[in-house]
Amino acid sequence: MKFLSAGSKKGYFQYLVSFGSITLIAVIAHFSVDLTGYKVVALILLLAVSILAMIFDIWPVVISAIYSALIWNFFFIPPLLDFTIGSAEDGLLFLMYFVIAMVNAVLTSKIRKAEIKAKEEEERKNTIKLYNTVLNSLSHELKTPISTIIGAIDSLKETPSKLSENNRLELLAEIETAGMRLNRQVENLLSMSRLESGFIKPQLDWCDMAELVHKVIHNIELETSSHFIQFEANEETPLFKLDRGLIEQVIYNILHNAIQYTPPQSVIRIEILHQEESCRITISDNGPGVPEKNLDSVFKKFYRLPNSATGGTGLGLSIVKGFVEAHQGSINLENRREGGAKFTIAIPAEASYVKDLQHE
Repeated sequence: MKFLSAGSKKGYFQYLVSFGSITLIAVIAHFSVDLTGYKVVALILLLAVSILAMIFDIWPVVISAIYSALIWNFFFIPPLLDFTIGSAEDGLLFLMYFVIAMVNAVLTSKIRKAEIKAKEEEERKNTIKLYNTVLNSLSHELKTPISTIIGAIDSLKETPSKLSENNRLELLAEIETAGMRLNRQVENLLSMSRLESGFIKPQLDWCDMAELVHKVIHNIELETSSHFIQFEANEETPLFKLDRGLIEQVIYNILHNAIQYTPPQSVIRIEILHQEESCRITISDNGPGVPEKNLDSVFKKFYRLPNSATGGTGLGLSIVKGFVEAHQGSINLENRREGGAKFTIAIPAEASYVKDLQHE
């Protein structure tokens, strides 16, 4: 039979719990049957079968329904310890119990399957809608820099003699900026793929955070000059044992997010501290901040704030969270009292000062 072919651990567990539950209830009912009566025991057993039907697959529930009917007959319906039934009334009750238990098991199972199917269909529609949105955003994010690169290269190839040195440098700068934009999108997609596949394993090495932050600022300033990024290196800050590549992308993505969601001329401030055996990174801005109701959603994959500017895939901050958690760290986003948003990252990391390393 079909139910006997259930060889998975899940199937065995369901059968075990179903039989165990009915047996336990029967034992408890046996000691209280003088107070409740054997008819009330039938209702209790039916309730147990109904609860099992809401949780488990159909075959463990059907078997438990049959098992409960036999237990009720053998241990509770007079004459006791016998499968014979002494009166027509009890025989009718037993028949009704058996039919109700079986119908209840089957109907509840069908209802569960219908609910699961409806939920899967709804999730499928939401997934299709989500991926359509992502593909539209991604096509914009990729098409714009590609068009810029192709147009600049065409100008350099077709009219080289008519271009001044300044024009040529401007076209090369446009190609560089568009190339970096393409590279950022590809890196985000690859990073998300690595996170989802579980392949992220930080390669820890000594990292000078001041040097890393200056590099990130330099790279992002090549893409935009409309914001002021403030960072003051502290000579007392030690070296931290981190994955340089992952942390570099964490800071870059947060800075890029801040630039995207704050008006031109906004100030973005970065601070690196050594606190409680952790590398603590804070990145704050003086922009409009994040609506309180959206604070818990910004780290979700593909999530973008309402009324966001065109472009962007909504992957940046989810990647940030994944890379921070890969370091066993935590990240928090809050609104500043004086206005703007503030990211706080705390990563447990071994620290050492340069003078200490020189003695090793």
